[in-house]
Amino acid sequence: MHTNEDHIKLVNSLVETTIDSADGYAEAAKDADGARYTELFQRRAEERRSIASELQDEVRRLGGEPKDDGTILAAAHRAFLNLKDAVTKGDEAVINEVEAGEDYIKGKYEKALQDNDVDPQTRRVIEKAWVSVKSGHDQMRDIKHMLKH
Repeated sequence: MHTNEDHIKLVNSLVETTIDSADGYAEAAKDADGARYTELFQRRAEERRSIASELQDEVRRLGGEPKDDGTILAAAHRAFLNLKDAVTKGDEAVINEVEAGEDYIKGKYEKALQDNDVDPQTRRVIEKAWVSVKSGHDQMRDIKHMLKH
C-alpha cells in the first residue's frame, strides 16, 4: 500500500518530466527551420506546461510541495544537444530529438499507470495527462516516419 508521500513522489516525478518535455519542445521550436514545426512545438510546449500545472495542483491536494522545474540531467542533456547539433540542425534532426524525448515521457507515464495502488483521484489526473502525452508521442513518431520517406 502506497503512502501519501509515495503518491506525492510519483506525481512530482511526472511534474519534472513534463516540465522537461515542455522545455524540450520550446527548444525545438527555436531550432526548427519551418514555421509549421515551430508553431507545432510551441503549442505542445504550452500544452505540457498546462499538464505540469495540473499535476502540481494534484501534489498540493495531496499535501505536498510541487516541483517547479525540470531535472538537472535534462537541462545538461539539452545543452549538450545544442552544442552537438549546432552544425547539423534541420527539421529532421530536431524531430528525431523530440521523438526520443517523447519515447521517454511515454514510458514514464506508462509505468505510473501500471501502478495499481495509486489514489483514484491521482490516477484520474495522471490518465488525463497521459492522453496528451500519448497524442504528442504518436504525432512526433508519425512526423519522424513521414520525413524518412
